[in-house]
Parts: sequence; C-alpha cells; structure tokens
Amino acid sequence: MKIAIAQLNPTIGDIPGNVQKILEAAHQAIKSGARLLLTPELSLCGYPPRDLLLNPSFVSAMSMALQQLVRDLPPELAVLVGTVEPNTKSHITGGKSLFNSIALLETGKVKQIFYKRLLPTYDVFDEDRYFEPGLQPNHFILDDIHIGVTICEDLWNDEEFWGKRSYAVNPIADLAILGVDLIVNLSASPYSVGKPQFRESMLKHSAVRFQQPMIYVNQVGSNDDLIFDGYSFALNGQGEIMCRARGFETDLVNVEFNKKQRDLELSSLIPECESEEEEVWQALVLGVKDYALKCRFSKVVLGLSGGVDSALVAAIATAALGKENVLGVLMPSPYSSEHSVSDALALGKNLGIETTVLPIGELMQGFDNSLAELFAGTEFGIAEENIQSRIRGNLLMAIANKFGYLLLSTGNKSEMAVGYCTLYGDMNGGLAVIADVPKTRVYKICQWLNRNDEIIPQNILTKAPSAELKPGQVDQDSLPAYEILDDILQRFIHDHESAAQIVEAGHDPIIVDRVIQMVARAEFKRRQAPPGLKITDRAFGTGWRMPIASSWVAIKNAYQTRPISTPS
Repeated sequence: MKIAIAQLNPTIGDIPGNVQKILEAAHQAIKSGARLLLTPELSLCGYPPRDLLLNPSFVSAMSMALQQLVRDLPPELAVLVGTVEPNTKSHITGGKSLFNSIALLETGKVKQIFYKRLLPTYDVFDEDRYFEPGLQPNHFILDDIHIGVTICEDLWNDEEFWGKRSYAVNPIADLAILGVDLIVNLSASPYSVGKPQFRESMLKHSAVRFQQPMIYVNQVGSNDDLIFDGYSFALNGQGEIMCRARGFETDLVNVEFNKKQRDLELSSLIPECESEEEEVWQALVLGVKDYALKCRFSKVVLGLSGGVDSALVAAIATAALGKENVLGVLMPSPYSSEHSVSDALALGKNLGIETTVLPIGELMQGFDNSLAELFAGTEFGIAEENIQSRIRGNLLMAIANKFGYLLLSTGNKSEMAVGYCTLYGDMNGGLAVIADVPKTRVYKICQWLNRNDEIIPQNILTKAPSAELKPGQVDQDSLPAYEILDDILQRFIHDHESAAQIVEAGHDPIIVDRVIQMVARAEFKRRQAPPGLKITDRAFGTGWRMPIASSWVAIKNAYQTRPISTPS
C-alpha cells in the first residue's frame, strides 16, 4: 500500500484555505497511486490556534468544514485529517470541552475519530487549557493493514529513551501490545536548533525497541513566533530512515508499505542541512516570509546601522521576500562613524535592496533644546544616548505607517537577555527576526552566508560592535566579551545552571553576578518587545513566563554585587 505524506503549511483560522490545501494534496496523492494520505496535527485549522478554540463559532466552522471535506475528497483515498472534536461528556465529568483529534475520512464518511492522549503543558504548549486527553489506544484497519494512530506528543514519552516518564502511559507501547503493523504520527512540532535530528533519533529508538515501522508527518511554516520545519520521515522496523521530506517547505512524498514483509520500503530521502548555520538560516527566512504574508504585508523596512545584526536581518528579509520588497534606512548621528554609513550602503548594494539616508543630527538638537532647562546641571548619560535610538524608532515607525510596511526589529538574543536595547527605540517593530539568535551565532551565520561570495561586507564582520550613541563607544564598555556573555547566558537561561555552577565552569564571579542581575532587570523590556522568531528551546516568547515585579535574584547574597546600568 502506498502512503502519501502531506507536509502542509496551514494558516491559523483560514479553514477554507486549509481545506483547499488538503484537497490539493489528496488529488496529488491519487495521481501518485496512494491509498492513504496523512496530514499534520490540527491541519484543518492550523497549529497552534490558542484561544480561538474558546470561540464556539470557530469550533463549529471546523465541524462544517470537515463535513464538506468528506464530500469533496476522492472516495478511493483514505485521509487522516487533524481537527477538534467536542467532548460531549464534559458537562458531566467536568473535563475540557474539546479533544485534539484525528478524523479518518473514507468513501464520503467520517469513519473514525481518534483523540490525542498526551497533552503537553511546557514551553510554548498549553494544551491542557483546551483539551481533554484521550484514554484509549487509537488504531484502524485499512486493506488488511492494522495502523496505529498517534498525535505529536504521544511519541514523546519513551521512558527508555528519556530515562524517565513524563506521563503515566506510553501510547507507542500500547499500540505495540495490540500488534499493529504500522504506527503513524501526525504532528505540529515547532523547530529548534538540532530538533529534526533529535526527532529522528527518538523515533529510531522506539522503532527498534518495538520492532515497529513508523511514519511521522510534521507541519511546516511559521505561525507567529513558532517555526515548523517539516522534515517528515518514515522508518522501517529496524529504525532505518526509509523516506524524508524537505525541510522548511511544503512537500508531498510517498512511502510503500510491503504487506508481505509487514514493513516500509525505501523511498525518497531528502538530505538534511549540512550545518546548523544553514538550518537556522532556512528557519529564519521561512519565519519572516510567513509572518509577513500571513499578516498581509508585502514589504518590510528596517534600520541599517552598519552593524552585523541589521546586516543579517536585511539578508534574511531579502531572501524571504525579494530585494524589491526590502527598504533599508540609514539614520546617522554626529556620533556615527564614517564606516557605519559606507558599510551599510555596501550591504545594500550587495543585496540589491533600496536604501535611503535620514540624518538625525537636527532632530537630536531639537530634543536637546526642549530638554535643556529641565536637564540643566546634569551630566550627559543614558537618557541622552537613548534619545538617538528613539528618534530612529520614530522615523522607522513613520515609514512603516505611511507605506504599510512591516518594521523588522534587529536586536539579537544576547542584547535582549541583558537589556542592552532601548524601549521605543531599536526595540520598535512588528517582528524581532533574530531575538533568539545569540550574538556569537549571528557572526557564524554571516560567515556561513559569505562562504562563496561576500554578501555581508567584511568590515562589518571584523570591526568592534558598537551602538555608537556617544564618541568611541563599543559594546564591551558595558558588556563582557560576547563569547563570555553568550556562554553565561547559555548556562543560565538554557541549562538552568546556578551562579555557583557557572563560576565553577571558569567564569569570573563578579561578571556572573552582573549578567544574572541584568537578565532579571530586563524582564520589563522583553515583555514589551515585538514577537521574536523562536529557534531554541528557551526563547523569550510564549514559552518564557517570568514575572516582572519580583525580588528573587538567583545569586542573592552569593557574591558581592555592584550597581549596573544599561540603556532603557
């Protein structure tokens, strides 16, 4: 039996459009000779729909669309579609009102409904807010093939692989006990660096453990801060990859189930990215493209400072939307170096994008004049420095408003973590493209981008990074070297290491103290930042749930502290 894997890119809430994508995949599957078509988790509405699920009309629209889909699908093709199903017993049991479901459609009928059993409530996931867990193993028989059905998280509880159980049951083990011939998993699994390879290793373990062929289909595309990489794949009962779909784009691939051998046969294998830098680049390009188009923007604008962060964001935007749809704005101040302007113009020329220059010296003087009496007798400091950033932010917002462009924020994760950024200034924007990319990785991606031709001017990569808000300023006046800073942030934010553990790893205790304080104090800024594309397992987005008003300091009384100041 030939099985088609439809790696779809749904738009959340565009139920008619998503139905059309499923229908197009179904007709393509029929042409290829497929008998069964698999689509991703919640393929009818897109994942994650979040609080749209609290709207009864949204749920009703999905139900009506499913019935229409049943009528329109080719009758000879069986299709698994991701949807939601009302929990008719919730008023009796007190459970949630919906099930995260898969519908089996065939011969003009809804043959069976399957319920997701494991509901994640960590990181960006909050499924227990909406769904009731299914209690029974999900399986069906098609053409004498016994097929087990799982939904995303149902795969992620193999106690042998993880060394622990996060849930009371393992749906894969339950299906193996039932003696199914094949297990399929319909997912919407968000991307993080290295996750495609991790998924394959996890499923390989389960396939070998239970001697069970498995097919994994994943959503692709970007919805708000989440990027879905696709990379759907299939394994035989020995854990060998038999099929792999493309990464970061829609795809439809077929894999054959051999009834005699009761196993999957080798099919097409799309190679994975050659490096993490290439993988992250493709993810961010997809993230910008989908965010802009799904929010109905065709053009973007960003400030070009002559620095590495804005250079990378400009390159990503150009790859995502085309050079004709990107405007770079240079806003030099009296403190801007000559190379900042020349480097930014060289970048614009390399990318082929339009650039314009708006000097801000006169605007700065106007602010100085207005504040002269109030600020009399005080020293030049952060308040005056940040006026420059806020002038630039206002100019960029004016351009975005005037022409209907999406403003891209260019701050990196290192800056966001410690608050080395200005509210209502360089933090302005509709999308923070590299807000989950540490500064050291920014350089690595740019160097990868330049592997064949110079796209990012070399001077941008070699000069000392600087906000240029006062004469001779460089980032390391206020921050540790980025190699040190990023390692501390990785250990503290991602690895949840204590201050003592970070110091034991070789870092200066005073620097550790300062960095952790800066992270805590910058929470109010991050809460007001635009959505940032998520590429790690600990991003400053929907999965980051820290209080702003808090007196907890992770290193309290552990080391001597000293006051610090950062741009606000």
